[in-house]
Order: sequence, then structure tokens, then C-alpha cells
Amino acid sequence: MTHIDEKPFKCDLCDSVFSRKITLQRHMRTHTGDKPFKCDLCDAAFSQKSSLKYHVRTHTGEKPFKCDLCDAAFSGKGALKYHTMTHTGEKPFKCDICEAALSSKIALERHVMTHTGEKPFHCDMCDAAFSQKGKIKYHMMTHTGEKPFKCDLCEGAFSTKRGLKYHVMNHTGETSAKCDLCDAAFSRKSALKHHVMTHTGEKPFKCDMCDAAFSRKSALKYHVLHHTGTKIFKCDMCDVAFSRKLSLERHVMTHTGEKPFKCDLCDAAFSQKTALKYHVMTHTGEKPFKCGLCDAAFITNSNLKGHIMTHTGEKPFKCDLCGTALTTKSALERHVMTHTGEKPFHCDVCDAAFSQKSSLKYHVMIHTGEKPFKCDLCDTGFSRKHYLERHVMNHTR
Repeated sequence: MTHIDEKPFKCDLCDSVFSRKITLQRHMRTHTGDKPFKCDLCDAAFSQKSSLKYHVRTHTGEKPFKCDLCDAAFSGKGALKYHTMTHTGEKPFKCDICEAALSSKIALERHVMTHTGEKPFHCDMCDAAFSQKGKIKYHMMTHTGEKPFKCDLCEGAFSTKRGLKYHVMNHTGETSAKCDLCDAAFSRKSALKHHVMTHTGEKPFKCDMCDAAFSRKSALKYHVLHHTGTKIFKCDMCDVAFSRKLSLERHVMTHTGEKPFKCDLCDAAFSQKTALKYHVMTHTGEKPFKCGLCDAAFITNSNLKGHIMTHTGEKPFKCDLCGTALTTKSALERHVMTHTGEKPFHCDVCDAAFSQKSSLKYHVMIHTGEKPFKCDLCDTGFSRKHYLERHVMNHTR
């Protein structure tokens, strides 16, 4: 029998001491990695019997601990305890480095790592490191492609339970977070927070290597990769590598030809949702990005930025072969092809080849006879918009 505060059981591998032998035995498993308690429903294993007990409830859905103040229920008593603090506002764990206060000890430990920069959990497949064990678990799924959380309403699958939860809201139309500055509504509070920044212009995440600033931490993370040159997402079909998984997924569609985003107003289809969004504006005539220096308006912000350079005279993209300066990166890429003679866009009907995809598109109309631009004053049709504009002038003279 031990007295209060007496801790006679010492760990031989670290400085920890315990009042009970069984507690020391449990602690030793953190050093040895021993996990004797196995789940019968999956491959999970645990160092403590109580951890297995709580884990099994993720399979059964059992949540015996109910909140007296709302309808929330939890599989563990500890989770209920910390949830109750969201009602009472109690935050007993204080940070010694700043004034932050947290509701749980583990939340405080995670918070302190934001000061120290400590990231003890390392990925075995890349250089990524994390401050939380749970985050490395979900990161690993970007390598394995595992998405265990399935949507019952469509074929969607997700790597996290939270991701599935917010996805389901897209089906139900549920929106719990509303913007006070416009009519926008969101299923996630964090999404509303980032949306409000589009009104305020706030960009709290600053790059240490240049003057760039971002409204989202994730955007800063991917921006930094442009400085470091890190590209961990590699294409299995060619040698191209990307800094973002989403960029890789879009790239793979150039190999597969997949275009899942269909236009409801015509037969056009696109590999990216944003491309469809901008395409629809060609039907509606919507041009939300206005020039402050003239009456011009554009479908995309990038087009507006390029236009503004025609007022300022700015041409930041220089050709290494002749010194020519251009307003956009894409314009520079097209210009370089005039030196190299590269024409990567080939016609399937004849031997013609072009340096620009748009030129191939218009060329194909010679074969198909397609003339999508119609004159409202007569029945004449044209393959290009500027041909139609010239034609209309003949009516107005």
C-alpha cells in the first residue's frame, strides 16, 4: 500500500515515476511500442485496454456519455468533459509563452508546438512532419489514396470523417454559418471566416521569402513550395511532379481525357470545375472583374490583372532568347515557341500543327464547317468572334 504522493515505481528509460506498478507497466509500452490489445473488427491495436474499448465504439456507434446542455453524445467520458467546457467557457490550461487559454491539456501541448515549431511526427514516404499524430495519419492517405469514409448519397469518398460530414451538407443544402456582409452561407465556420476575408481584404499569413500574403495558411504552405522547389506529388504516366495533390489530379486528366464537369447550356465539358464556371460566363455574359481605369470588364481576375498592365505598361515576363517583355506568363510561353518552332497542338484531320490550343480549335472549324458566331442582322455565321465584329460594321456603315 502506498501513501499519497509517494511514487516508488521508476521508469528505467526516462525520468517518469509512478505510484502504482500497473501504471508503470502501461507507461513502458510507450517505449517498447507494445500494443497487446487487438480490435476484432479491424487491424487496429492499442497499448491500453481502455483505448481499445473506446475504439470499438467507433465501429458500433455507441456514445453512452450524453451532454446535459445539448444533444451531443460521446464515446468517452473525457470527450464529454471537454465538450462541456464549450458551454461553460472554462479554459483551465494556460500557455506560459502567450496569453492563450485552452480547455484541455492535450490542446495546450499542441498549442505550445506552434511556438516551438516542434513537429515530432515524421512521414516515412516524404519529408513532411507534423505536430499531431492524427495529422500524419491523414497525410499518409495522400500517399496510399485511402478514403475510408463513403457517402451514402453519391460515390464520394473521403480520408476524414469531417470531410464526409461537410460533403453531405452539399446534398442536404444545410448551411449553419451565414455572412453578415452578403447573402453567402456556408456549412463550415472556417469557410465563412475565409469568405469574410474576401470582403475585408485581410491576409494574415505572410511569406518569409517574399512580400506575398494569403488569407489561408494552406495557401501560404503551397506558395512556399514554389520557393523551395519541393514537388512531392509525382505523375505515374510521365515525369511531371507537383507541389499540390489537386494539381496532380488535374494533370492526370490530361492523360485520361476525363472531363467530368459538363455545361448545361451546351455540349462543352471540362476537367476542372473552375474552367466550367468561367465557361458558363461566356453564355450569361457575366464579367465580374471590372477595371478601375476604364470600362473594361473580365471573366477572370487574372485577365483583369493582364489588362491593367496595358495601362501601367508593366511587362514583368522577359524572354531569355531575345529580351522581349510580355505582360503574362502564358504570353511568354507562346512567344518562346516562335523561337523554338514548337507546335504541340496537332490536327487529327490533316497534318497542320499549332503553337496554341485556341489556334487548333479554330482550324478544326475549317474541317467541320462550324460557325458558332451568328449575325443578328442577317443569317451569316463566322468561326471567330472578331470576324463577326468586322462583318457587323458593314451593316452599320
